[in-house]
Formats: sequence, structure tokens, C-alpha cells
Amino acid sequence: MPSPQDVAAVRFTEPPGIRSGAEALRDRVASICGLRTAVSHNIAVREPMRDGDGAILASEVFGFREGEGRWWEAPQLALSSPLVHACRVEAEPFWCNARGFHTRIANPLLDAIDLSDFRARAMTSAALVVPIHLPFGQIGAASFLAADPHEEDLSGAYESSVDALAVLARAFIQSYVKVTARVRQDVAGVSLTKREVECLRWAAAGKTNDEIGLILGLQRTTVRFHIRAASLKLDAVNRDQTLFKAAQLGFLGMIR
Repeated sequence: MPSPQDVAAVRFTEPPGIRSGAEALRDRVASICGLRTAVSHNIAVREPMRDGDGAILASEVFGFREGEGRWWEAPQLALSSPLVHACRVEAEPFWCNARGFHTRIANPLLDAIDLSDFRARAMTSAALVVPIHLPFGQIGAASFLAADPHEEDLSGAYESSVDALAVLARAFIQSYVKVTARVRQDVAGVSLTKREVECLRWAAAGKTNDEIGLILGLQRTTVRFHIRAASLKLDAVNRDQTLFKAAQLGFLGMIR
């Protein structure tokens, strides 16, 4: 496992520390297992991670130059890459190649992922991947690749180094997300009323406003008022996002 000093080196609390944290991650991964590092703070967006001056970390720190797999420039990567699909259904580190996914505990959901044309779609022959599930459904990921782009077996690195890589990757990406998060309403401190939670729980069960009104003995307009009030508190743009955020914050399990 990495030392406390190694973990501290990849953490930062202000934008100027991003680059040094990225360099520490790169260097420590290389010393642990000789692999290259590729990181994403959000697999659903193309926007690459940048240092405090706006430089793209993938090219300026992690060394992915012209002619190599520049995944942040691939418009359909989030929809086509088997690595990205795997991060949505697996929370523990794994490694994979065209022949399959390898995890410590079997995950049938990984078996359903299409691995055809793996090299082109994953932009690598093999990868050791650490999914990082963050608040509000955001998923980050760190991929560790062999220096030889044709290397297809990362089983050795996985067995010997994956736990250390996971600790370092999580510390770096979690720091990055916190430091670069856009200013927004502090939903972590939101308090919903009992009625708001009741209405949201029934809405999450698929009930309409009319049906919720019958169940709770409320007017349809009153139900709509409570759901709308919860939506405003949670800084949500629609009913679906309101339910999602309420679930993420644990409100939907509060009343039985």
C-alpha cells in the first residue's frame, strides 16, 4: 500500500496544486508497477481534466501526445468504450482486454458488455481500471496502461499493485472534483419536510400526483406544491432529477 506521504502528495486543496498532484500520481504509479496513467473526473463528459492554468493534464502531465489515444477528443467515447460501460456497473478495480473482464469477485453485469473491436473502442489493448463513484451519480475513472500499446496481459500488475493504485487514484480524483466543483446551492445541507419526503417516495414508486393525493389525503395541487418545493430545495431542473438527488441524499428511505 502507498505510504501516507504518497497519498498526501496526490492530494490538494486549491487549483494551483492540481499539477503537482497529477505529477505525483504519474510518478508513483510508474514506480509501483511501470504503467502509464490516464484519469477522468467524469466519464460522461468530454471535458478533460486541467491544471490550475488550464493545461490539459492528459497531454501535459500524463504524456498522451499526438498520434496516441487521445480519449478526450473522441466524441462517442462515453457511449462506445467498454471501459466506460464497465465503470457504470462495477465499483471495484478490474482489468480487461478483448477476451474479458477480470475482477476479484465475479460480476455478471460485466459479462454482458460487448467487447467486439476492443482495441479501437477502448483505445488500448488492455487496461487496469479503478472506477470512482462520486456524489450525485458522477463517475470518475483511472486507467493504467502498459507502455507497449500491444500488451494484452495486465494480470501481474493487477494482482500486485491494484490496491495501491486505487488508493492513489481515488485521492487524486476526489481532490480534483472538490477543488474544481462549480459554485452551486449547497444541497448537502438541505432539509425536506415530512410531507415533501412522503410525496417524493410515492413519486419514486411511480405514482402520479393524483394517485399520491388519494394515498395521502391531499389535493393534487398540494402534492404538486410539495414536490415543487423539494425540487427548488434540491436545485433540480425536473421531477426525475429531484427524485435522483433525493435518493442520493438518503431522503427516500427516511419514512416508512
